[in-house]
Amino acid sequence: MTGPPPARPGTAGEGRDDGRDDADVIAQSLDEPELFAGLYDRHAPDIHRYAARRLGEGAADDITAETFLIAFRTRARYDTAHRLARPWLYGIAANLIGKHRRTEVRALKALARTGHDPVAASWSDRSDDRIAVQAPLAGSLASLSPGDRHVLLLVAWADLGYQEVAEALRIPLGTVRSRLNRARRKVRASLSTDPAFTSALDSALDASPTTAGQELSPSWTK
Repeated sequence: MTGPPPARPGTAGEGRDDGRDDADVIAQSLDEPELFAGLYDRHAPDIHRYAARRLGEGAADDITAETFLIAFRTRARYDTAHRLARPWLYGIAANLIGKHRRTEVRALKALARTGHDPVAASWSDRSDDRIAVQAPLAGSLASLSPGDRHVLLLVAWADLGYQEVAEALRIPLGTVRSRLNRARRKVRASLSTDPAFTSALDSALDASPTTAGQELSPSWTK
């Protein structure tokens, strides 16, 4: 078997989400590969949503499929001390999205210039996503380094905590903090004319938990 079993249409989670946590599913899938579909059912919608907000719906399909293909092929090296696989999966997805950085930056610049872009239109699927489709923010995101943009959007759009971002990107927690602070300064400057937007941004970022003083050198494989 070369890839993860696909989710069955209309049956996401049926007969699979039986209370086992992610680490158990991954470990047991080594002997029963079909169980890995449970991990797909559990996390694919969130991974797809995140990828779509960054690259558009079309690219999100490919990013999601490849994320779980890579996860399936490398699952034997997964460290089961990490009971929740979300950071691991988002880390894979972020790496894949990074390969499309020119497409993402081009779309952000187009949105900043014109106020509308077909890719950006897919970012807002909920009313509380309104901050994501504003031209000033798009221009600011386009100006960020890839590393800073990954950290900012994993916190603000994927709802990962600071420690989870460190684990996902395999960087120290202190690096997450410094990148986030730098990105926030740039974004706040772009949105300074709209207090409602800066407040929404700060709320999204400040809601993410962190462990004071803790530095991480995370490893997701044994």
